[in-house]
Amino acid sequence: MTDLKTLQRDDAAHFIHPFTDSKTLAEKGTRVIERADGIYLWDIQGNKLLDGMAGLWCVNVGYGRQSIVDAVSKQMQQLPYYNSFFQCTHPPAITLAKTIADLAPAHMNTVFFTGSGSESNDTNLRMVRRYWDLKGQPNKKTIISRENAYHGSTVAGASLGGMSGMHEQGDLPIPKIVHIAQPYWYQEGADLSPEEFGLKAARSLEEKILELGEDNVAAFIAEPFQGAGGVIIPPSTYWPEIKRILAKYDVLLILDEVISGFGRTGCWFAAEYFDLQPDLISIAKGMTSGYIPMGGVIIADRVADVIKQQCGEFTHGYTYSGHPAAAAAALENINILKQEKIVEQVANEIAPYFQQRLRTLAEHPLVGEVRGIGLVAAIELVQDKATRARYNSDLGVGTWCRDFCIQHGLVMRSVGDTMIISPPLVITKTQVDELIDKALLALNDTYQQCLSA
Repeated sequence: MTDLKTLQRDDAAHFIHPFTDSKTLAEKGTRVIERADGIYLWDIQGNKLLDGMAGLWCVNVGYGRQSIVDAVSKQMQQLPYYNSFFQCTHPPAITLAKTIADLAPAHMNTVFFTGSGSESNDTNLRMVRRYWDLKGQPNKKTIISRENAYHGSTVAGASLGGMSGMHEQGDLPIPKIVHIAQPYWYQEGADLSPEEFGLKAARSLEEKILELGEDNVAAFIAEPFQGAGGVIIPPSTYWPEIKRILAKYDVLLILDEVISGFGRTGCWFAAEYFDLQPDLISIAKGMTSGYIPMGGVIIADRVADVIKQQCGEFTHGYTYSGHPAAAAAALENINILKQEKIVEQVANEIAPYFQQRLRTLAEHPLVGEVRGIGLVAAIELVQDKATRARYNSDLGVGTWCRDFCIQHGLVMRSVGDTMIISPPLVITKTQVDELIDKALLALNDTYQQCLSA
C-alpha cells in the first residue's frame, strides 16, 4: 500500500482539485479517503467519518451497494459502451428514460441524458432557446437566474449560476443571462417577516421581466432550495408568487433538481414538494447515487413535442449521453429506492426526526438559525444572535467548524459561516443522533476558538 506522504506528494504534483486553493492544499496535504460503507467513510489512516454530505449531495442509497456494482458489471460485459447518435440506442437508456418519466410530474414524459448537472444546464440553455425559435419568438433568449445560485461550473452553467467569485474567473456571465435577488430571508430579510420577504424576492422576477421586455425573456432557472449557496429555503410565499408571474408572462421554468431530486425532500422530486410544474428539470447526483457520473433533463410535454416534431436535427449532445453502464447504475439505484421504500421513509420517519433533532442546536450561543427540509439543512454561525451579525470573515469561523467536525468524525460542509448538511437518505435515527452529537462537539470547540480569537 502506498503511504500517505507519497500520495499527498503525488497529489500536489499532478492533481488540480475542483474549487480548491492548490497552493494551500499542497502545504497542508490532502485527506485521502480509502473506503466507504453505508453512511461512513474511512481515510487511509483508518479514521472513521460519518458522511454528513452524502459525498457531494449524491450518495442517496449509501455506500457499498453490491447490487449496483453487479448491475454495472453485467452491463459492461454485455455492452460496455455505445452512443445514442446515428439513429441508435440501447435497452438501458430506453428503460431508464421511461422509468424516470414514470416518476416525474405527470406532464413530463421525456428525458435527454447528459454526463453531469453542469451539462444538464448547458442543455437547458440550448433547448429553451431552440424552443422559442421554433415557436416563432426568436427574441426570447434571455434567461433569468438568481444571485448566489449554483447551476454548475461549465461556461453556461457558471453563467446561469449567480456566484460572483466564479464570474470573476472567466469573464462571465455570457450574454443574455441576468440575475435577480435570492430569497435568503435570514441574511437579507431585514425587518420583514419571512412571508413579506418571500413576496418581495419573488416580485423582483416580475420587475426584471418588465425591465427586459417579456418578449425577450425565455426562462427562469432556479433550484427549489439553493444548495451550494447555503441551503437557502424560500419563504412559503415565494414559489406561489413565482408561479403566478411565470404564467402571466409565458416564461418557462427550469427547475434545477441536481441536489433535490430522487428523494432528498421526501418526494421523488422537489417539484412535488413545492407544488411546481416546471418545463425542464435538471437531474444528476442522486440519479445514480454517485456510483457512476450521469445527468439528464426531464422535459415537459409542451417543450418536448415542439423539439420532437418541429426541430429537425437538434444539434446538441454528448459522447456519453445515455451511457449504458451509467444507465444500469441508475436503474438499480432507483430500484433500491423503490424496493426499500426509502423516499417514503425519508418523508414519514427520518426527515421529521432529523429536523427535530437539528432544531436543538438552535439553542447554542454560536447558532443564529437552523433551517431545513427533508434530509437537508443549514446552521448559521453568528457572533450576535439578536442582530444576526457575523464574525469577521477573515477569521474563517465556518472553516474552523468544518475542521472540528472532521476531528470529531463528521463530514459537514461550510459555505462561508453557514454549515450545511445533506446525509445519505438511508441514515437511521440512531445515526442522526450520532450526527447531532458530533456536530454539537464541533460547535462547542468552534465557539471556544471564537472567544479566544
